[in-house]
Amino acid sequence: MRPGDELGPLEVPVTRTLIVAGAVASRDFQDVHHDPEAARAKGSPDVFMNILTTNGLVGRFITDHFGPTAVLRRVAIRLGAPNYPGDTMVLRGTVEEVEGRTAVVRVLGENGRGRHVTGTVTVTVPGDGDERPAGGVV
Repeated sequence: MRPGDELGPLEVPVTRTLIVAGAVASRDFQDVHHDPEAARAKGSPDVFMNILTTNGLVGRFITDHFGPTAVLRRVAIRLGAPNYPGDTMVLRGTVEEVEGRTAVVRVLGENGRGRHVTGTVTVTVPGDGDERPAGGVV
């Protein structure tokens, strides 16, 4: 892993089920994430993905690339264009910094409306024979 290395892409089909299941799993019971009529009454054309689901998908994107033993140290994201049912979000990333086995990855997720998510993820990748990253934190 070196600065400038590119990750991705990961295409995520955004379904109504993904949106509702993500909201329920993250205990976000705001009606705009599961009730189309309520979402329309509040000015949205349909239900839309919540930030916690997006956060989880960003984490999946990183661990898909770095492997199941990768440890997410910090995830900082900002939402932009919403993800609605029928959209496809494409996640991409670029390694910005590397120190030892820890990297900072710039992440961008876009759909047909524009940028859905931007942010950075700090990830530690254990080496061969390492059961835990430095410091023993998992």
